[in-house]
Amino acid sequence: MQFQQLQYFVAVAETRHFTRAADLVHVAQPSLSQQIKSLERELGADLFLRARGNITLTDAGEALLPLARRILADADTARHEVQELAQLRSGRVRLGATPSLCTGLLPDVLRAFHDRYPGIRLLIEEGGSHDLVRELARGALDLALVVLPLPTPSPALTTVEVLREDLVVVSSPEASAPGGGRRSVRVSDLEGERLVMFRHGYDLRELTVAACRSAGFEPDFAVEGGEMDAVLGFVRAGLGVAVVPRMVAARTGRGLRVTPLARPGLARTIALAHRSDVAPPRAARELQRMLLER
Repeated sequence: MQFQQLQYFVAVAETRHFTRAADLVHVAQPSLSQQIKSLERELGADLFLRARGNITLTDAGEALLPLARRILADADTARHEVQELAQLRSGRVRLGATPSLCTGLLPDVLRAFHDRYPGIRLLIEEGGSHDLVRELARGALDLALVVLPLPTPSPALTTVEVLREDLVVVSSPEASAPGGGRRSVRVSDLEGERLVMFRHGYDLRELTVAACRSAGFEPDFAVEGGEMDAVLGFVRAGLGVAVVPRMVAARTGRGLRVTPLARPGLARTIALAHRSDVAPPRAARELQRMLLER
């Protein structure tokens, strides 16, 4: 019994017509008929009753049909699984992330992923959540780490929460401590402090400015427009203080004073997003699993 013979048998059983079945499986009708007869000889039973213009299954055909469908489905599953495994030996994953997440969350996860799947190329794009959502929507990214809530809610995206991260205040040890040196400070204690502020498009900029205004004051910028590394460098130089994620302060905060924010403090919710209408490739799904289980 050959796999191809079962394909032809199922096609005839579903169309009840040899010519239409041959068109369905892209083979000449005489060849299909010959293969069906060969299958019948091997099984020792007729599978079809052939009356002019009327093809019906015999009892043997009725018994074979669900088994043949199951065999074909299992073969498709096997083919798919092998192809999926092959994707983990080569290929690429296109991941977008905000710059602070590239600094704080991603290095350890990407190292573990690369150690396990060295043949997969990792293409990382940094940007604000708004830009990353747009890149996801146009198919330029497989996955993106974004800050919730999304700037523009999109029903075309699926998001899964990865973590909720506290923000802290960093300052130069050579400068006066914010909040008079207390062990934790409130957002209102930042009134009168010179802030080193991220460029427009950074989620941290919008969050910090909104928190200051909610506390009743307009933030005073000493320097603005920097990326994460630049902001931390300006703070080390004593130009002002900055509000950054706790993970960033822990990983790259050497030479900085780190002061927690008093409750309720400030936090941000990080989510992993992908398009709802297109399943991410296997390698991207594996990276997604590692991010969620980190």
